[in-house]
Amino acid sequence: MTETSPVSCIDSEKTPQQLCQERAKRLDDAIHLRQPDRIPISLAFGNLLAEIGGITRQELYESPDMALAALEKAVLRYQPDLAWEFFMNSAPSRVLGDRMTKWPGYGLGENDSYQFHEDEYMKAEEYDAFLADPADWAIRVYLPRVFSKLEGLSNLPNLGLVALGTIGMSMYVADMVLPSVVTAFQALAEAGQMQLAWLQKMKELVPRLAALGFPPIPLNSGALMNAPFDFMANTLRGMRGIFVDMRRCPEKLLEAEEKAGRMQTENAIARCKAMGANSVEILLHRGSDGFISLPAFERFYWPQLKKMVLDLIAAGITPIISWEGAWDQRLHYLAELPKGKTVGLFQQSDIFKVKEVLGRTMCIHGGMPVSMLLNSTPEEIREYTKKLCQVVGKGGGFIMSADIGEMEGCDPDLIQVWCDATKEFGVY
Repeated sequence: MTETSPVSCIDSEKTPQQLCQERAKRLDDAIHLRQPDRIPISLAFGNLLAEIGGITRQELYESPDMALAALEKAVLRYQPDLAWEFFMNSAPSRVLGDRMTKWPGYGLGENDSYQFHEDEYMKAEEYDAFLADPADWAIRVYLPRVFSKLEGLSNLPNLGLVALGTIGMSMYVADMVLPSVVTAFQALAEAGQMQLAWLQKMKELVPRLAALGFPPIPLNSGALMNAPFDFMANTLRGMRGIFVDMRRCPEKLLEAEEKAGRMQTENAIARCKAMGANSVEILLHRGSDGFISLPAFERFYWPQLKKMVLDLIAAGITPIISWEGAWDQRLHYLAELPKGKTVGLFQQSDIFKVKEVLGRTMCIHGGMPVSMLLNSTPEEIREYTKKLCQVVGKGGGFIMSADIGEMEGCDPDLIQVWCDATKEFGVY
């Protein structure tokens, strides 16, 4: 198959400005549950960009110029309505001695996939310290445990003692220049400079794509959030720890969730206001079918997540929620959310049932199983795409994308078939 196809060239006579306007409207209509001229296509390539760009995955993470060039090559081939990426910078992890993650070239081979190492980074007996002062606990206990270059922070006094003003500083300022503490501060400064340089380079993304006819992401995200339960489970207690806590200290867990939800919400609202952003991304990991029972979901997961979502909506922010895993048994809970105020990316849920239950509640993002893009036939891809367009796309409110949000390992030619079929069958 050639790099482009007749269907992919249907907009070839239009200027980049025209394409940006049309694509932006198409996406905006879908997000707000209106029927656009055709179903928009959203592509997140993930590690597939390394293959498309002819570079290693390590270079994809470490060289923003290579990453942006690979993305430009990909969007010109497939001509989606939206191209978005969770571009991540591995440099801070390397500098800080991150024990929680492994990256291509940092703990892994240059073409391996990013990995997260789960552990009990917060001990069960530390709930009281977390609840009393999460900032002090995080800085003096948690960070030294997760990052080898920040171990010196454990030598700091209780951070609240600086509230003594001049007296406090005279007593404790000498602790700030202990060699181990200085090493930690220097590592933080170096990591911050590296991240700032990366972010400055990533600012080129929007104008470079606009020059090719691709609009910026219609919902400008100001923060990345977790459900309060996931906040406690993912990077603090771990899966085993959180399940034990649900039995042994449920009230402390609930109190910690309330604090985690409030901290995240306050931070997200402040960041959106400062950045002029209008959305946040909420990644969900532990609330889907098969992770926890429905009674546990009703006590420990849904009320806290729902409150956070409603508070964000009340602040004028659109939550973009990744409903990871299968949520088929819980879709009726999601229908409690305000209509037209959220965007939902669905992974393993029955997408046709999602449309039936939530079609007038939220914009549905997803649809194409990545498994089909690995080894199906072109005919199978076309038939399934047609069904998605006719059923899930009916009446609007649908953005076609891969179900897990990225396409690592997918067949580039099958992606072309899928994009072309969406443009063919997705016309209203």
